[in-house]
Amino acid sequence: MSEQARARLAQAQGRVVASLVAGADPPEGFDAGRLRVQAASLMAKRRGVVARIRPDAARAAGPALAAEFAAYAAARAVPPPGYRADADDFAAWLRARGLLPDGKPRLWSRLFRRDRG
Repeated sequence: MSEQARARLAQAQGRVVASLVAGADPPEGFDAGRLRVQAASLMAKRRGVVARIRPDAARAAGPALAAEFAAYAAARAVPPPGYRADADDFAAWLRARGLLPDGKPRLWSRLFRRDRG
């Protein structure tokens, strides 16, 4: 594969990823509806993992967890590198909005972090 072909492929892949994780318009030739469904599925998975890592943040968001996480995610061009960073950034985002009190995560969350390396 030529360097030019690799560059075009990398750009196309970047547009697909941006559509899936950052809400960018779908690239030409992709079904917008299918990409929206996949993006929603990826967001739900990400939100679920973040809630398991930081149950204090999930509790603070309460019934509005899905909406709060969607707003948090929409405020970022790309997700942080890894679920732990994502969970901590979400908690900080909630804290900055006055939805999560200052303090350390509960014991379960700290144990989860230690066990997961």
